[in-house]
Amino acid sequence: MTSWVIQAHGIAKTYGQGPQAVQALRPMDFKVDRGEFLIVAGPSGSGKSTLLAVVSGLLTPSTGSVTVLGRDLAAMSRDAFDRFRLESFGFIFQGFHLLPALTATEQVSIVLQHQGLRWSAARGQARAALELMGLGARLDSRPAELSGGEKQRVAIARALAKRPQLIFADEPTSALDSENGRQVTRMLRAAAEQDGATVVCVTHDPRLIEHASRVIRMEDGALLAP
Repeated sequence: MTSWVIQAHGIAKTYGQGPQAVQALRPMDFKVDRGEFLIVAGPSGSGKSTLLAVVSGLLTPSTGSVTVLGRDLAAMSRDAFDRFRLESFGFIFQGFHLLPALTATEQVSIVLQHQGLRWSAARGQARAALELMGLGARLDSRPAELSGGEKQRVAIARALAKRPQLIFADEPTSALDSENGRQVTRMLRAAAEQDGATVVCVTHDPRLIEHASRVIRMEDGALLAP
């Protein structure tokens, strides 16, 4: 029985048509094993964020197929995929994606409530996750009241609080100072080693790269030979 949690075959992504077409992702196969802390590294514009978006279902590939946790993403309806993503995935975006009207606690607890937790349990779990990120004094703060690093830590707490099977992270330490960056690195590694999560992370941060179980590199939309 295979232990691959992500299997992508012949995936490519092209934007536009004709002479203006840009091939952001060249045809490739891509697999991730259960429990890996996989780093996708490469210079800006190398296609690593596009790869992350394709294998997480946020982008549809121009060609090829993606199977995640045994499910063919292309065969799922939008509603089915949204439920699957909520139950199984955690996302950490470089742009935070926080809701401006919600406090830090609400940003995290609303995801847990959508998973079926009662309000009080979701709130308690959210507060605990935020306190682990050093945000105990910011539980009732809204995004406008937070620094860039604090917003990123809220986004990370939101992704980790529900203990997802898969964590997709796009430059998760880019807005963090050295100490907070190390803390996030430790937490992502623990999610893989202790909680059994699979982590796929796009980064150029050496603090993350040195803790990865596997590193692959990209350039010009293609995977480089190991």
